[in-house]
Amino acid sequence: MSSFPTASDGASAGGAPFTPLTRPLSLRETVLEQIRTAIITGEIAEGELVSAPTLGQSLGVSATPVREAMMELARDGVVETVKNKGFRVTAMTAAELDDLAEIRLMIEPPAMHRVAGRLDDDSTAALTRLADACLRAAEHGDLVEYLRHDREFHAVALRHAGNAQLVQLATSLRVRTRMYGIATLARDGRLAASAREHHELVRRLRAGDADGAERLMRTHIGHARKAWATGRPEAGEFAGDTE
Repeated sequence: MSSFPTASDGASAGGAPFTPLTRPLSLRETVLEQIRTAIITGEIAEGELVSAPTLGQSLGVSATPVREAMMELARDGVVETVKNKGFRVTAMTAAELDDLAEIRLMIEPPAMHRVAGRLDDDSTAALTRLADACLRAAEHGDLVEYLRHDREFHAVALRHAGNAQLVQLATSLRVRTRMYGIATLARDGRLAASAREHHELVRRLRAGDADGAERLMRTHIGHARKAWATGRPEAGEFAGDTE
């Protein structure tokens, strides 16, 4: 059951000497991340109708930043507008999620093959900081921060392939994916194992291990349709698992 009211309710790491400063999220960005995470994890269910005023009340903000966030999610295809009622979370069938994963497998692993060997010291440090942030969020069960840093990590890595359209497409596919089992993995302490794959990917990219980086990216994407979708990882599924 969603903790958000529906329309029918009525009412530094990495050895650096300093911790890098990050720009605080605006109110709209904070609201967007909260709602996006709730949809990706299923806290706001598929087909559920929500209104900006009631959702804003739940989040303790006005309807304006909620409406702005929902309009951005509508552009991503995550929600659809319902005239005079609010927004409805779009449904994704298993086949559609498989299709998203298939497209990602077609573009992201080969891109990592291309990026291998292109990272300089600064780009390696930037990716490592994001990998550290993902791991900290996973260890604390903070799914909002985990998904935000995970999305940014992969966008930054993909930019080194030199194709802005690829980055935009891959990010769009990522935000449309549903991960209903990720909360279970976080509670069980298994999400951190997946988060550590970010560090391993950085290592392979920096070392110029193109084949290894491509293989790891295929494994990493597979989590979205396996462990992340169900919350039931198989033994040894994550890189670095010792069980």
